[in-house]
Amino acid sequence: MLPWIDRPEQFPPVSHALQEPGGLLAASAHVTPEWLLAAYRQGIFPWFNPGQPVLWWSPDPRMVLLPEQFHLPHSLERTLRKRPFEIRSDSAFEAVMRGCAQPRDGQVGTWIDETMIAAYRGLHAMGLAHSIEAWADGELVGGLYGVALGRAFFGESMFARRSDASKIALTHLVRRMQQTGFELLDCQMYTSHLARFGAQEIPRAEFGERLARAVAAAAPAWQTGVMHDGYA
Repeated sequence: MLPWIDRPEQFPPVSHALQEPGGLLAASAHVTPEWLLAAYRQGIFPWFNPGQPVLWWSPDPRMVLLPEQFHLPHSLERTLRKRPFEIRSDSAFEAVMRGCAQPRDGQVGTWIDETMIAAYRGLHAMGLAHSIEAWADGELVGGLYGVALGRAFFGESMFARRSDASKIALTHLVRRMQQTGFELLDCQMYTSHLARFGAQEIPRAEFGERLARAVAAAAPAWQTGVMHDGYA
């Protein structure tokens, strides 16, 4: 039976997550910055449909990208060298979230509703949630957002209005992580798209061990504004 929790300190151990649907751990009525922080520190994230209770997940296995194992596809490397976008950080956080909230092809809705936007906007105001943005001709054309705790980054969602915009934003995020000593990019669940960049599934227990070390480490400074990529 799925536990209903009223306070973030009531999260069950992640080992109690259901096998079907895989990784479902608990439900609640609320999602706030405080709930998100408690969840991420334990390897838990929210994912639910509008009108549902807030559902909290911790899947096994877990999809992660270790910065040192990042793979840049050759075709994307050629595109990067053309510098098709200006890449910025944290200049339009809410706009990135709203871009991610737009339904994809074949979808009729989104799980990123106003409640979620308000919660992550609160984390952004605390300096813990960040966006990486692709701009062209003064227009936001793609990007991603997530949460940074210690030396772990929890990727949440990405979007693109021009070809390769979200992929290039991801590449710049990982480059920043490599340069500043981040240890772990949490990708949550398997996608072939992320696997192309070197992300892999690892057991939940191993993820928990890696996460505990990364979250406990001193957080690198996060610089905002235009990102200098270093690509020739």
